[in-house]
Amino acid sequence: MDHAIRAEGLVRRFGATTALAGVDLAVPTGTVFGLLGPNGAGKTTAVRVLATLLRADEGHATVGGFDVVRDAHRVRQLIGLTGQYASVDETLTGAENLLLIGRLLGLGRADAKRRGRQLLDDFGLSDAADRAVKTFSGGMRRRLDLAASLVGRPQVLFLDEPTTGLDPRSRNDLWDIVRTLVADGVTVLLTTQYLEEADQLAGQIAVVDHGRVIAQGTPEELKAKTGGQTLTVRPVDVADLATVVAIAGEVAGVTPDVAQTAVTVAVNDPRVLPVMVGRLDAAEIPVAELALRGASLDEVFLSLTGHRAEDAPADTDLERTPA
Repeated sequence: MDHAIRAEGLVRRFGATTALAGVDLAVPTGTVFGLLGPNGAGKTTAVRVLATLLRADEGHATVGGFDVVRDAHRVRQLIGLTGQYASVDETLTGAENLLLIGRLLGLGRADAKRRGRQLLDDFGLSDAADRAVKTFSGGMRRRLDLAASLVGRPQVLFLDEPTTGLDPRSRNDLWDIVRTLVADGVTVLLTTQYLEEADQLAGQIAVVDHGRVIAQGTPEELKAKTGGQTLTVRPVDVADLATVVAIAGEVAGVTPDVAQTAVTVAVNDPRVLPVMVGRLDAAEIPVAELALRGASLDEVFLSLTGHRAEDAPADTDLERTPA
């Protein structure tokens, strides 16, 4: 299989703290590869090493077949990068930002202007092309930031938590853009702490925690590792909630979780579903929801790391420390 990105044994230390502790990655060409992990796990450090912005203390990596240290200039010609924070100039218009980047990449003025206008149209920003970026919404700024990373037509695109802080509609818009890029042959390395985002976009996922890859595979393969399913029951009448909790606990043999009006419990035998139906019917409890599903990525994350993604530790400044 052809791989756009390969990394072996990447180690990076910041003083006494190890941000990367021997990371191995192999990203197939023309796919979305997700790096999933909490803040401070080492995701951004890995991206900065692969994008030639930071040198690893140990290990080596190639992008597009070029070594990220020896052939850094060649690597930079192949890649685009959208970081966690918008890199566009707020005092310039959208068109001026893309024109500036095109000129910095060596395009002639006419070609840079043409490329910028094309990207503004592709990203639904044509109507705002001549407005100062400081008047853009958060979603518009992220789209412009992504457009800026595509001016040079990269073969490999690094997206470092690109949808952080976006509303659901803007996030879905960016997901559609990523899918279109991959359909055109671009390889995307996506870092995210949003489990749904990784599930929606990535064909392969590496779960990173404390600077190490602790699991890797397709979303389905990772979910299968939990070895169980989840039964969800939501009674019509909230007054029946305590009874549903008791029944679910007896049927599954473990203590259920309760979130608002939904009762969830881990099960290992799908035959509990008809048993649960019978018990609820006998208790004359009508339900608004009754479902048995496979594990979610959130449950995979909990199984692998011991905590849910939303309970991850607060971010540190490690990954933003200059080389």
